[in-house]
Amino acid sequence: MDIKHIKDYLYWLYYQYLLITCCYILEPWEQSILNTVLLTVVTMVIYSSYVFIQIHVQLAMQFFSGTFGGQHESTVAIMN
Repeated sequence: MDIKHIKDYLYWLYYQYLLITCCYILEPWEQSILNTVLLTVVTMVIYSSYVFIQIHVQLAMQFFSGTFGGQHESTVAIMN
């Protein structure tokens, strides 16, 4: 891929973003506010997913291991 092709593709993606969000009808200061709000929301969603998905997966694994026949630590100690 050459640089011109990549540059054209990025311009095309930006144009698609403008069409989908209807930003092309906004004034430049309105576009910057909307872009800032959207970037903030996307950043918060990514950060929250990174922090809290791990906790939820760990809790789900503990729940399902107990539900589907996983032995608790107390029963393992008694059997030994």
